[in-house]
Amino acid sequence: MQHGILEPVPAHARYLSFALKPGADPRPGLRALAAAVDGRATVAGVGATLAAELSVRVPGLRPFPPLVGAGTELPSTPAALWCWLRGDDPGELFHRAAAIAGHLGPAYRLTEALDAFRHQGGRDLTGYEDGTENPLGEAAMEAAIVRGAGRGLDGGSFVAVQRWRHDFAAIRAMTGRERDLAIGRRLVDNTEIDDAPASAHVKRTAQEDFEPAAFTLRRSMPWVREGEGGLQFVSFGASFDAFEAQLRRMIGMDDGLRDAVFGMSQPVSGAYFWCPPAEDGCLDLRVLGL
Repeated sequence: MQHGILEPVPAHARYLSFALKPGADPRPGLRALAAAVDGRATVAGVGATLAAELSVRVPGLRPFPPLVGAGTELPSTPAALWCWLRGDDPGELFHRAAAIAGHLGPAYRLTEALDAFRHQGGRDLTGYEDGTENPLGEAAMEAAIVRGAGRGLDGGSFVAVQRWRHDFAAIRAMTGRERDLAIGRRLVDNTEIDDAPASAHVKRTAQEDFEPAAFTLRRSMPWVREGEGGLQFVSFGASFDAFEAQLRRMIGMDDGLRDAVFGMSQPVSGAYFWCPPAEDGCLDLRVLGL
């Protein structure tokens, strides 16, 4: 298991996405990455495009769906590899990212590097607490980690990654009450609002309200870049099903009602990855034939 998945959000992070260059052999870089990634300080994931390039089927891995509903279109931006670098020092993360790119060698091209940080003890840049409903302990393991699938799969996880860009002008134009009702919680004490409208984010994504229940483990972090900012949404699951059920409801595919959070923020990327298990401080890539 990559233990960084279950550990608390770090003070700082750097997210890396890589594409495989046309005609390149992905295997040498993957072997080097597997030896360099410990699954704790750095969590790594493999995209469906890379698995296809290796002619391997990873059970449960699929591309991020470009969903459309209630006037909202969700972007799908696949990548071959994804890395979540965790730590306390942005400078150390910068150098570690360069080392990872070096391990991957000439076959891979860095397509995005995004820095993120823990804000006010775990709040989004809107001021609201993030991940309030995260499962804990054994429930977190059950929600996020694959079990009973066999060697090379057990201990793995599936991660959904979206970069959300906040509309701070729209947020500032709302009253405090309007923002609370859009989220479904009070900013001052994080208390859920019982009479919030059905479009409130908390009500659209209440994990226990799905059949079956749609529990995931969120490890999202705020980001800021060149006058823009938002949330790097990261959701780990034993499959993509729970996340996708929530996403479909958010955009109104179930009942035509769109989540009010879209009035405050929009996703600008979306990708799925399989996070292989880790053993003895390195990634177990046997499922990929490595």
